[in-house]
Amino acid sequence: MSKTVHNPEPWKFLDEFRGVGEGKFFTSEWPTLNELFDITTYRYPDNKCFECFNPEHILFTYKEAQTIIKALANKLYELGVRHGDKVGLTGKNSPEWALAYFAIANAGAIIVPVDATLDADVMKNLFSFAEIKVLFADSDKLAKIDMDLPKIALDGKKEDYILHFQSTEKHEIELPKSNELAAIMFTSGTTGTPKGVMLSHENYTSDIFLAQGWMNIYPTDVFYAILPIHHAYTMLAVLLEGVGSGAKIVFGKKLVVKQLLSELKKGEVTMLLAVPMLFNKLIAGLMKGVKEKGAFVNGLIHAMMAVSGFFKKHFNINLGKHWFKFLLKNLSLDKIRICISGGGPLPASTFRQFNELGVDFVQGYGLTETSPIINLNPIFDYIETSVGRVLPHTEMKIVDPDSEGNGLIYVRGPMVMQGYYKNEEATREILDEEGWLNTGDIGHLDSRNYLYLTGRQKNIIVTEGGKNVFPEEIEDCFQLYDDIDQICVRGYVADEAKKVEGIMAIVHPSDAFLEKYKGDNAAMLDNIEKVIKEVNATLPSYKKIHKLAISLEKFPLSSTAKVQRFKIASIDENLTKMIG
Repeated sequence: MSKTVHNPEPWKFLDEFRGVGEGKFFTSEWPTLNELFDITTYRYPDNKCFECFNPEHILFTYKEAQTIIKALANKLYELGVRHGDKVGLTGKNSPEWALAYFAIANAGAIIVPVDATLDADVMKNLFSFAEIKVLFADSDKLAKIDMDLPKIALDGKKEDYILHFQSTEKHEIELPKSNELAAIMFTSGTTGTPKGVMLSHENYTSDIFLAQGWMNIYPTDVFYAILPIHHAYTMLAVLLEGVGSGAKIVFGKKLVVKQLLSELKKGEVTMLLAVPMLFNKLIAGLMKGVKEKGAFVNGLIHAMMAVSGFFKKHFNINLGKHWFKFLLKNLSLDKIRICISGGGPLPASTFRQFNELGVDFVQGYGLTETSPIINLNPIFDYIETSVGRVLPHTEMKIVDPDSEGNGLIYVRGPMVMQGYYKNEEATREILDEEGWLNTGDIGHLDSRNYLYLTGRQKNIIVTEGGKNVFPEEIEDCFQLYDDIDQICVRGYVADEAKKVEGIMAIVHPSDAFLEKYKGDNAAMLDNIEKVIKEVNATLPSYKKIHKLAISLEKFPLSSTAKVQRFKIASIDENLTKMIG
């Protein structure tokens, strides 16, 4: 039996390292990313730092990683990188990716991380927009990204391989200040003008430690980086949280359950951060195994889980960790201390069952524009239906609430972005002069500052796998189809129990099409479905449309001729079909 002891101000240890002189590393309120790595290396030089098992075993201690990072920073200086320059970074999750990330910060430069699954032409567009001076990437991408600049490979083991591409010289590098730009995070940009979120060093480091106000992290912890590391969620909640605590980060390259379970076991992972889809699969597999043991065992286990959950929630006493160790071991989850779900809506049943089994399971909320965490369920005081309590030193308000208290969510705090890169107009639309950021989401706060999301003002669709889908990008694919006059892509509830969003298209056909098939609903649906399937064939799986609805009425438009999505009339079921 164990009881969680809460440390209310986990950032206070930084005071010991603030100032000038021996053993002092920074003078601002929050350290920079490079100062943070130096502090951790000073505290835990021999702790394991970065590790991976596939395709070969790689492991560095903090001291070993620091030596490589400094040598890489000096190499970047020799390649012409100076304070405030931008350096591109893209690749699969790996220790080399993390080394490059911190090397860029140690070179006084700005990190530009990009999704490794994007096409080379899209990457080139983003990197060109950011005006990078050097590029770190996997070797297969380096060969495809046509840019005339120095390139360093994150794999391949050739001369340009990152671990061979270091300097033995030491240069006078101008290091960044805490309030200066650390990274440009692209939230979209495969079409149109890219939108780059500008995050400072203090944005990141404040978020690292303020998030720990609602959970305990130790230097003995092991984080598992299985979601794409370029994403704000994994970058902050796994890589930077781990480094800030002196913990080890194990890098997984593929979200394949069999490989994941093997790496959880090999790495002795204690901190598992993932999307709802993965946690739903894990708990479903576990409960299926219990059910197969027969009605008596199934009933007994569920009764014990109910008792365990009651004591954990109401008395902060964890019985399940000991009672159900034999079950958790079957899924290599017996060493897991904390699971955190993010990137999409989570069923309350999944949240509840993990806690009943003795795993501290919470969910959080945030945006790339907020580094990203602004809400997190305290592991010692969680609410299954809430996305979490507002972080310490962070303000949140509900603007224009309705009769039930639901309104636009605004947030202000040290983790809020500096703005959008080269886009002052977009910055002004979301961030006011007093530092309040409009999240674009709808929700309400309770008396203890726990947030409950009730809607999404933004158009973004969040799939079960945690992918953000931008409707406009899909809609653009239909511009050359004459049979379609207007199209609106939006989310729909594909699975109420699991709170899964699917993608649907509402189509208003051309006048000629409507006249040709007037009164023949089946023919209308079949012929528009052919167009949808043709476009689907060009889209990645998570962007494919699975539901079609035809509107006989034109969509309402704004004064700037934009479709007013939420004013589209209710859909006639006779003009709706699923797309196989």
